[in-house]
Amino acid sequence: MTIQFRLTILNFLQFFLWGAWLISFGGYMIVTLHFTGTQVGSVYATMGLGSLIMPALLGIIADRWINAERLLGICHLAGAVLMFWASTVSDYHTLYLIMLFNSMMYMPTIALANTVSYSVLETRGFDVVKTFPPIRVWGTVGFIAAMWLVDSMHLVFKAEQLYISSSAALLMGLYSFSIPACPPLKSKEKKNLVSLLGLDAFVLLKNRRLLIFFIFAMFLGAALQITNLFSSTFLEDFRSIYPDSFGVKHPNILISISQMSETLFILTIPFFLRKFGIKKVMLMSMFAWVFRFGLYGIGNPGGGLWLLVMSMIVYGMAFDFFNISGSLFVEREADVKMRASAQGLFMMITNGIGAFIGGTISGMVVDYFSVNGVRDWHGIWFSFAAYALIIGIAFPFVFRYKHDTTMEVRHGH
Repeated sequence: MTIQFRLTILNFLQFFLWGAWLISFGGYMIVTLHFTGTQVGSVYATMGLGSLIMPALLGIIADRWINAERLLGICHLAGAVLMFWASTVSDYHTLYLIMLFNSMMYMPTIALANTVSYSVLETRGFDVVKTFPPIRVWGTVGFIAAMWLVDSMHLVFKAEQLYISSSAALLMGLYSFSIPACPPLKSKEKKNLVSLLGLDAFVLLKNRRLLIFFIFAMFLGAALQITNLFSSTFLEDFRSIYPDSFGVKHPNILISISQMSETLFILTIPFFLRKFGIKKVMLMSMFAWVFRFGLYGIGNPGGGLWLLVMSMIVYGMAFDFFNISGSLFVEREADVKMRASAQGLFMMITNGIGAFIGGTISGMVVDYFSVNGVRDWHGIWFSFAAYALIIGIAFPFVFRYKHDTTMEVRHGH
């Protein structure tokens, strides 16, 4: 078995166990456990809290004391226990705490899995830039496969989806220990706690252009989880009107078109960055979010199914043109000595602060447009579309940037 194949399995499992619940868990909490939108939003917001400090802390541990592949395994074994426990709980406060601890265990493993893959490939003389992307794409395949499995077993609104995630986490945890050793690199350079936590990157906020970019990154980060939270509930609410429609019968399969679109739009990023530059690409992302939410607002699983499919396709542009292009922009703008810290700051602002704000406020919006358990989805989705539109209108006026084609080509790998 080649090392590339072994890392492919690692990346597949890493995202398979997330895909088993991320898209459908919100529907389970609303439809089966009868949680409010605010409660569901707060549970998803734990991923934002888990992304704030834990990746940096576990990164320090992996850099100094424990092999990265062992730390990856320990986190997933803890996650397996937590997800199984979550499947047995039906009260909000206990479930919230379990999912908070699960987020603290899972969110750092995304970076750890990358670290392990990079380390193993580099020590064996592979070109990481060329070798890793075809391995990483299997992570997205794993995410989609889990969504399809949960859907085909009719577990979208059942606790058993957490059994699948827990089992995959257990397998991933044990498998991680079989990966070639990735020992800590003992640095002779003494670093203070601020540097170790990656907080020295905050000096980048003195750069006005980067500060404005990070503020908008936070606003867009708030949009990332909204459709993950409420898509399955939205489709389920049409069951009485369109009981035989594909979208109602197979919500996860329909939603998975978003992840498929994501994999395709990643391939277009170098072209769009060369042609238009980061400012226009970010603007495309913002207006793609307007269409993502707006098409949900006017679509339905019956005659309007094609509008929902269009929304899923647009999601790929909305997500990638902000997430991937933004990461490339941060890499180019930051000093070479703090590129890793700058990427950590970008993740903290988008997946941490942004996701926390998005999860919390979107739940409140859903409750605002709900009366006696009946949700006004037109009002809900159009509110989110208006939010994205305001961001899109404001961005070009405050973000000053001159497109340099030579710079974009250099980083458009």
